[in-house]
Amino acid sequence: MSTKTMKRILVTGATGQIGSELTIELRKRYGGDNVVAAGHKRKPSEKLFSSGPFEYVNVTQKDEIEKVVKKYDIDTIYHLAAVLSAVGEQNHQLAWNVNMGGLYNALEIAREHELVRVFWPSSIAVFGPETPRVNTPQDTVLIPTTMYGVTKVAGELLCNYYFLRFGLDVRSVRYPGIISSETPPGGGTTDYAVEIFYEAIKNKRYTCFVREDTVLPMMYMPDCIKADIDLMEAGPSRIKCRTSYNVTGMSFSAGELAAEIKKYIPEFECEYKPDFRQKIADSWPLSIDDSVAREEWGWKPTYDLAAMTKDMIEKLSKRFAKGKP
Repeated sequence: MSTKTMKRILVTGATGQIGSELTIELRKRYGGDNVVAAGHKRKPSEKLFSSGPFEYVNVTQKDEIEKVVKKYDIDTIYHLAAVLSAVGEQNHQLAWNVNMGGLYNALEIAREHELVRVFWPSSIAVFGPETPRVNTPQDTVLIPTTMYGVTKVAGELLCNYYFLRFGLDVRSVRYPGIISSETPPGGGTTDYAVEIFYEAIKNKRYTCFVREDTVLPMMYMPDCIKADIDLMEAGPSRIKCRTSYNVTGMSFSAGELAAEIKKYIPEFECEYKPDFRQKIADSWPLSIDDSVAREEWGWKPTYDLAAMTKDMIEKLSKRFAKGKP
């Protein structure tokens, strides 16, 4: 296993919800020219495009990733390119090809070129109806009911295999729902928790696609980015789990979130019309036990529901006041 440090980073899925903000933070830390953003079809934001190198890459094509790794002398990959849960149920073949094919390609390239480290995010989608739903433990039954979840379980096992078999330093966290003020949601089951803010500020009304009493684990984007970077910067001896670490920030119901928003926008109204995503949400945990991540590499979130809501409303209100979408 390499003891070298990260110097030249490639972020796949860099135009997505997490990738777009993670790339900017990595560029602040490591220098703009040292962090290459890679996206597929979505056009990068002006901030992403102007702050460092950008390449269009289809992660299902190994040679396209390899070309960028060679061109920029990459030693670390943050592999975020993925098809998310709701979209994955509408096109399960695409989800498998992108999520599994892309990860396999990234791991093979890392092995062949002896890269320093790989980050790959798993998800609470690995859990299923048989998993304990309250304070879901680090080690538990993983029998998901979505293609997205299936690819995440298989991905965790693949990452663990590459560590055991080849000594590749692969690291992973299981994301809960991620809430962001910067990037619109990208087809996940927890997207309501982002959409509700946009609609509350713009239209004072939102139709939620899960029930009012639906509770899910969530994390605010600044904490998500903090978890990713803290994990990747931790000394190798501190990383005991090579499948994926449970991490979380908070748990709340859709109704509790709506009530918190009403404190700032009293006229806001939310109605609930569950769709196919309700079944997915019902198969996921209510809360997560992330004590292993806290003990091994010092994970600790900053934001709770109240702090996150206040910050989201302040940031989005400023953006909309400036006429930005």
